[in-house]
Amino acid sequence: MSHWDGTQYLKFADERTRAAQELLARASLLLASQNATAREIEHIVDLGCGPGNSTALLQARWPQADLIGVDSSGEMLQRARSDYPAIQWQQADAANWRPRAPVDVLFANALLQWLPNHADLFPDLIAQVRSGGAFAIQMPCNFDEPTHRTMRELPGPWHARLRNVRVSPVQNPAFYYDLLAPRVAHLDIWQTTYQHVMADADAIVEWVKGTGLRPYLDALHDDERAAFLAAYRDAIDRAYPTRSDGKRLFAFPRLFIVAIR
Repeated sequence: MSHWDGTQYLKFADERTRAAQELLARASLLLASQNATAREIEHIVDLGCGPGNSTALLQARWPQADLIGVDSSGEMLQRARSDYPAIQWQQADAANWRPRAPVDVLFANALLQWLPNHADLFPDLIAQVRSGGAFAIQMPCNFDEPTHRTMRELPGPWHARLRNVRVSPVQNPAFYYDLLAPRVAHLDIWQTTYQHVMADADAIVEWVKGTGLRPYLDALHDDERAAFLAAYRDAIDRAYPTRSDGKRLFAFPRLFIVAIR
């Protein structure tokens, strides 16, 4: 469990890509309203591109642009290169990577929640965007949802060790507004809670195994991972009850920010 798994991540590709689609739609609309024509969008970076599903959306929207997908995971980039060979891909740590020159669109879908110290990181990223360009990000804000509370609180012989897993919760919208508003010309912030329809509790577990559950599974010994997953699955089964058609509703809140510099 020490590496990102593109196949695991893309088990729910439609649901994961939906947030990127909605982020892109709003960023595109705001760029147009700020008199930035499509011809002026020349340099785009998809930071934390993963297996390339969000990068492909950017390519379709601005096919003439110089587009780079950046990710720290070689496994994710291998999948991206296989699925989208025409796009440029670069392996780098998103916390430290910076473009050679300011870009027109800096896009980060479901990345920045993994990185600490947003008070310094976000202004630094904004500085990489040209005047009139867009900084467009989406972050899950599910730190207090049953899926994530259970990761931290599940009783068992692993509990003490899992306390050492460091996961920084996403701040509230007011934090990001106060941080970014003095630095940009226009700022749009909103939250959406998706109600994903899942077949059963096992499907919810499979979802989080591709993202939020990874650092917890990484911290476990091989001989206790199966027991942890079984106990976690039972807790999820109780937390997300069966609906009238036998399926489960999986509430998933996300925070969106589009800043026009």
